[in-house]
Amino acid sequence: MPRRSFFRLSRQRWLRLFFYLNLALVVGLITHQIWLYVAESKFESVHTLEVADIREVLRDRTDYRFAVVGNINNSVNVFQEEIVPLINQGGIDFLVSAGNAVNGGRQESYQAIYQSLETLNVPYLLTYGENEDSDFGSYLFYEYFGPHFYSFVAGNSHFIFLDGTGKSSTSWQLDWLERELTASEAKHRFLFVGLPLHNVVSDAPLFEADNYLNDPRLADGIMALAEAHGVDTVFSANLTLFSQQTINGVDYVTTGGAGGILIDADSSFHHYVIVDVDSDNVTIAPVRLNVDSPGWWRMLSSVASTVYAFFYVSYTRFLLIVGVLTLLALRLHRLIFEDRDYYPDFDIDPTPFMDKRLRVAMVSNNYFPFVSGVSVSVDRLRTGLCDLGHTIQLLVPRYRDPWHDDSATERIPTLMAFGQKGEFRLTNPFSARFRRCLRAFKPDLIHVHHPFWLGSMGLFMGRRLKVPVIYTYHTRLEHYAHFVPLPGALFRNLISHYLIKRFSNRCQGVIVPTHSAEEYLRMIGVKTPTLVQPTGIDVARFAQVEESALEALRERLGVDPASKILISVSRISKEKNIGFMLEALAELKAQGHADFHLLLIGDGPDRAAIQTKIDTLKLTAQATLVGAVPPDQMALYYHLGDMFVFASTSETQGMVILEAMSAGLPVVAVRSSGIDDVVRQGVNGFKTPRNRQAWGEKVVALKDDAELSEQLGKQASQFAAEFDIANFASTVASFYAEVLAKYYSPSR
Repeated sequence: MPRRSFFRLSRQRWLRLFFYLNLALVVGLITHQIWLYVAESKFESVHTLEVADIREVLRDRTDYRFAVVGNINNSVNVFQEEIVPLINQGGIDFLVSAGNAVNGGRQESYQAIYQSLETLNVPYLLTYGENEDSDFGSYLFYEYFGPHFYSFVAGNSHFIFLDGTGKSSTSWQLDWLERELTASEAKHRFLFVGLPLHNVVSDAPLFEADNYLNDPRLADGIMALAEAHGVDTVFSANLTLFSQQTINGVDYVTTGGAGGILIDADSSFHHYVIVDVDSDNVTIAPVRLNVDSPGWWRMLSSVASTVYAFFYVSYTRFLLIVGVLTLLALRLHRLIFEDRDYYPDFDIDPTPFMDKRLRVAMVSNNYFPFVSGVSVSVDRLRTGLCDLGHTIQLLVPRYRDPWHDDSATERIPTLMAFGQKGEFRLTNPFSARFRRCLRAFKPDLIHVHHPFWLGSMGLFMGRRLKVPVIYTYHTRLEHYAHFVPLPGALFRNLISHYLIKRFSNRCQGVIVPTHSAEEYLRMIGVKTPTLVQPTGIDVARFAQVEESALEALRERLGVDPASKILISVSRISKEKNIGFMLEALAELKAQGHADFHLLLIGDGPDRAAIQTKIDTLKLTAQATLVGAVPPDQMALYYHLGDMFVFASTSETQGMVILEAMSAGLPVVAVRSSGIDDVVRQGVNGFKTPRNRQAWGEKVVALKDDAELSEQLGKQASQFAAEFDIANFASTVASFYAEVLAKYYSPSR
């Protein structure tokens, strides 16, 4: 490999690894955020305990001191590392936050401030401010600390906390405040409101002009009541400065330096406020931090402190943002700078693999003796590939009933069986036998036939053994929602399509039986190279039967020779839409068309329900549930019929239709995916909407027009001849070669 190509591939691998590591980080952080909000909190109603402690501290005292801080903003290096030690050593009785103790109302912010406040040796209280209310934090504040506005009396003072955010009713708060002040007999009265009252601080910075209480009615009401009832001091925060003004006998103190960002102004500095109270007087003084620092340095330090506080409190959210931006950057890099060619690589040469005898491991969740379309398809592909000289190893479930296996068939032990007769087997996907067999076989490629269970293990082993994996899309999973123990709509509309898409895109090649199935895969986002190839049929075996054996079967079934025989082959289950056919035939009988006899071949969980429906519709003489028929006898039943009828809308191919055509039967089917590709309207049969009258009309047309029936039967036989097993196996082998050539291409 050229040196440049090697380094390009190496860089792509590292970018891919970096992408997935970031993706894992983002998923983990989102999970952490969800856990924060659903995990049980370790603290609640803190103010209840703190108020009780303050009352106990101030019991029978008239002289005391407390500290007021504003704009802590979850600061660690200012509040927790500088202010808290001073408070703990300075003879302070308790501490009050005037607002913005947190930098946002998120879960992690409240948990961080609680941890910081718990380092205090004194009781503490919080005022409900702008930051406490942000990010839907009102509920968390109420849960963790208490109501948004409250009051209590301790010592000779009345402490009242208000809500200036607008979360509480203005009329109710003012009425409550008036009652509190009117009834108060305390010597001193202190009010705390998180936002400064309008126009109280005249020298606020221009960009903080909107940081006042934005409800003039509430602001004017508080000021009027404070003046009327002799309030000593109104404390607030939300501005990045210290200010003390006296208006009409009331002190208004704004403090905003306990950790938040500062500005280059004389009034903006890190500080906290000491309030000394004696029996008659209240003295207020700020305690300034970093007094000797110049303004520009204080501003720079405050910015660094704010950034550090954000990272300390919201590091998970910070990493989440970085992770998401990194993912977007990697995605944009890939979209813009990586060259992409959406056409096939025509330089890939599959010739060396065309001439090679391949070792193919086939993995299926069901196989004979359970008769199903998948079992038949797997067996026919195996037969055709063996005839071409390839070596096949089957890995399939173990069943109760024996089957004539050879040494190339490995039966995997079953964990659980379900279905009417235990036909669906859940094998042990972690079976050591499964892994040993694959390793010992040393396959060139692995071909899986289901996107789950053993199919998933086949994909896993393909990665371990470093060989390509081919997936054949056999089944429309959304039509099997009634078998899955999940809400039907959830599985049908979301999970089934996602499962198919994800599994297909992890394989190196996908085989689909019809163009409509390929279109479905492209619609749901499958980008893997795809081969459209219907399952082959043994044309020679279905084309002719012995007349004596046919007559013996007719006598055994007791079918009236005068009746037109309708053949239908399918699993007797809900998704096969058998009830639709019976109802349509009942309508034909009511119209006088009783000269028909339907042979329903197959078994399944709804057999009893279908028999009940036959009896209810009074079709006992016109419809017979034949049951399961061995594959080697199916040709006789097809040749017994005059036409093949079908109503299933869950097929990806409708292989039994091609078998019936090989026997010369014209077809009447409901138009759906799979059916639409093999039934040619008016050539080898008819396809109708899901309408009983339209479907019944075509049955009558073939039943009553022998010439038309014979013509379409001949054309059906000619059409089916194109799907011989030999052609089927040869086409699949060529696809194997293409996938192998691409898998081992140096440019991969």
